[in-house]
Amino acid sequence: MREQAAGRCSIADVLAEAAERLQRSGVADARREATALWAAVAGPGVSPGDVWLGREREPDAALAERFRVAADRRASGVPFAYAVGRASFRRLELRLDRRALIPRPETEGLVQLVLDWTRRVPRGTWNVERGVGGGGVAADVGTGCGCIALSLAVEGHFERVIATERSPEAAALARENVDLVRPPVPVEVREGDLLAPLAGERYRAIVANPPYVTDGEYAALDPAVRLFEPREALASGAGGIDATRALLAGAARLLEPGGLLAIEVDARRAERMRSLAREQGWFGAAIYEDIFGRPRYLLAFAEEEA
Repeated sequence: MREQAAGRCSIADVLAEAAERLQRSGVADARREATALWAAVAGPGVSPGDVWLGREREPDAALAERFRVAADRRASGVPFAYAVGRASFRRLELRLDRRALIPRPETEGLVQLVLDWTRRVPRGTWNVERGVGGGGVAADVGTGCGCIALSLAVEGHFERVIATERSPEAAALARENVDLVRPPVPVEVREGDLLAPLAGERYRAIVANPPYVTDGEYAALDPAVRLFEPREALASGAGGIDATRALLAGAARLLEPGGLLAIEVDARRAERMRSLAREQGWFGAAIYEDIFGRPRYLLAFAEEEA
């Protein structure tokens, strides 16, 4: 490590040492990666630009140690979000580790579609301007780290949000994030497969980012995904549609009349999923594009009361 004249190292020194290590391990643009790692472990509100502007300062010892641990993880091939132990999702900063899938930017768009729909279609005494009233209950199926459920609770106007998760480990992580975020409305994490934990209630909206790659596609995934992220959150049978088919088959009986089912789907099978929804009696089934222009979201509606 290079040293300053006074014998003290600066943040720039620590970054340079980490960048060399990252570069040797094959990480692209290692200096940028090191700066981003420092910003991430420093906590919410710290940007890579902030790190660069303060690079000549002497680093806090505890922060420098957390950074070195994160840089070592990243150099060993661990994905960025797991290396730093947190992920950003919409307005949230969430705890994250290998118990749950890393949230993707595409999934933020699914949340936005649901929020837009609730604002266009009032329910009962719900008042968008005041943010109060009977906004009903939302469900997030297969919540993982809790990113969808917590975003709906923080940004939406639902009375409650129920999150389901079949992995006890991921469910525990989601509960940790509920405690971390402290959303303005209750968020309950229930353990069980897909829709099973939702029995006995009716929901204004059911939202899901289920597994949707085929077994063959899973085997061909980038090692950074396949070797670190949980398989059960990615693969869904030989055709990649087992979970989505189950949601389409069972969600209607859990929704309020006219309620929304919103599912993230694989772009390669989006039209097939829309056709399947129509075959199963869903109304207004439509596919919407993600931020990259790919068909990514299926929205469909339960039958209205006569």
